[in-house]
Amino acid sequence: MNQSNKQNPINQCRVLVTATSFGKGTPEMKSFLENSVGEVIYNTKGRPLQSAELVPLMKDIDGFIAGLDDVNESVIQAGNRLRVIARYGVGVDRVDLEAATRHKIIVTNTPGANSVAVAELTLGFILGLARNLCNANETTRAGEWQRFNGVGLRGKVVGLVGLGAIGREVELRLRGFNCRILASDPNVTAEQASQYGVELVSLDQLLAQSDFISLHSPVLDSTKGMVNREFLKSIKAGAYLINTARGELIDEDALVEALQSGQLRGAALDCFCKEPPPADHPLLKFSQVIVTPHSGSHTDDAVDQMGWMAMQECLAVLQNQPPRFIVNPQVYQDEPPQ
Repeated sequence: MNQSNKQNPINQCRVLVTATSFGKGTPEMKSFLENSVGEVIYNTKGRPLQSAELVPLMKDIDGFIAGLDDVNESVIQAGNRLRVIARYGVGVDRVDLEAATRHKIIVTNTPGANSVAVAELTLGFILGLARNLCNANETTRAGEWQRFNGVGLRGKVVGLVGLGAIGREVELRLRGFNCRILASDPNVTAEQASQYGVELVSLDQLLAQSDFISLHSPVLDSTKGMVNREFLKSIKAGAYLINTARGELIDEDALVEALQSGQLRGAALDCFCKEPPPADHPLLKFSQVIVTPHSGSHTDDAVDQMGWMAMQECLAVLQNQPPRFIVNPQVYQDEPPQ
């Protein structure tokens, strides 16, 4: 581990919390953490931190409850006493796992904690796009009385790119709309998909048939930039794209082109490659694009679950106990602590 000294007992440990919603609606969460360790340092900027901002904070930190921060190798190296990075959420694409493992730092996440919240936002996006809600709201407030023709979901095809926990929650919520649901996921069998009430198809088949395409894939070498020009040329003309996963899945230049050409009728994006996007980002100029500030997991229930889970994982490691949701189990050379 990145430790220059012996491990501190938990009541002398220092914990850095950068997840911006940690304990916001549950003050006892912060109290519990503060009463469990020696000192807690909080993120005061109200947004995820870049690596250059994290480095000076890492000295003598034992545990790190991280949000959507850029935790690269320079951050990990700066953590001279760092033992655990407890990721607040399921994705760990912004944590350098190789560097953490090399330095014997345990990385954990909170699987399932925000699945329902993200699925609910996905459904809101689908309905918002289908009924042109943002434009209807804006024009009505401006004194116009413009009635937009919407798209009904009954009989339409919704394609889920990824059928993990969030994709399954989306499917569950779509059942009442009497639409056909397709999924493409290399880690799911046709039998499993059938149990969820979903047709498992190839990605090409999904793109060609779907009226709404919703992304629920992790960011991997094989998925980064997967929504590229070839992907977008393969979609059914006039389809909608929804992304509540990660901005890195999309080639944003290609998305702009697909919107300009009309190949894509609209899009709803909760995430961008760079967050926040610059004010002159071309995707912000389209009236048929709904944008939100990476807030899919920000509901009262999901924030509470992620906070308690991340904190429990962090405290477990600081007490030399095995965490429940370790992402890099190879950090243990022999057996995990008992």
